[in-house]
Amino acid sequence: MKDLRTAPELVCPAGSLRALKAAVDAGADAVYLGLKDATNARNFAGLNFDDAQIREGVTYAHRQGARVLMALNTFADARDPGPWRRAVDKAVALGADALIVADSAVMAYCRDHYPTLRLHLSVQASATSHAAIEFYRRRYGVQRAVLPRVLTMQQVGQVIRHTEVDIEVFGFGSLCVMVEGRCALSSYATGQSPNNAGVCSPPSAVRWQDGAAGVQARLNGVLIDCYAPDEPRGYPTLCKGRFVVQGERDYALEEPTSLNTLAILPELVELGVKAIKIEGRQRSAAYVEQVTRVWRAAIDQACSAQGRYSVQPEWSATLARHAEGQHHTLGAYNRPWR
Repeated sequence: MKDLRTAPELVCPAGSLRALKAAVDAGADAVYLGLKDATNARNFAGLNFDDAQIREGVTYAHRQGARVLMALNTFADARDPGPWRRAVDKAVALGADALIVADSAVMAYCRDHYPTLRLHLSVQASATSHAAIEFYRRRYGVQRAVLPRVLTMQQVGQVIRHTEVDIEVFGFGSLCVMVEGRCALSSYATGQSPNNAGVCSPPSAVRWQDGAAGVQARLNGVLIDCYAPDEPRGYPTLCKGRFVVQGERDYALEEPTSLNTLAILPELVELGVKAIKIEGRQRSAAYVEQVTRVWRAAIDQACSAQGRYSVQPEWSATLARHAEGQHHTLGAYNRPWR
């Protein structure tokens, strides 16, 4: 029998102060946020926090027993690492409970200047083995690692069994088929790294064009999809575009669909996953509030003393409204062909 003391931490996105408050009110154990600069991998207009907002957000979260994790998850510019170092100083001064980091130079600065500061290894670091994660623990004192969305359940369990580092996995949100944050496809089409541009498809590179055949989606001039007038349109990313391959037009790399691990939540808990992460700092406060409530209820039920768990229809209906293409997948967790 499990009880709530074994429940994984529910880590939810906060792209704005309003979203932070919505997540905390809906039951998030922790929220993650970023600054309005290049130290943050979701750095684009309309998102993120200035100093006053972080200070207010930290106070609000702490008052309700939630933690604030600051994402300093881009790779520092070798010509001037100053902004990343100053961001670490700022995070400490503003009361962040932990930093989510990818760059080893940033980790070294944290280790040398703030040895008691809690460090979480970002998914951007692409550490998929226990050996890699243990390296970061021994060298920089990392206490948690966020796994990329490419591992099977068996592989996640293997990592957990062979490292002292707490393991965090994504539970819901967009998928990525590339080395996360370093997509060669997006970089080729736009000339910008997703890690530093804040998004796979920078808004400045996206164009919608009406034509006789429908609405064309272009990324820096590259045609990546064409939608019928009444067809739903997702945000255009190159990997989820439709292309003509051997005379057939279809999704060549990945269909627009969202990761949703509700069905295997008890298995993740049993494996010893310490945190479930919800993707979506670029999404609305309404998304954050509704998705957080579903996952709060699901985690509480999965870890209740009764030991009975089933995915509730209302949970699935809510998440379907926020899924890409209104479709869910278990992603790499379910590989029937292996």
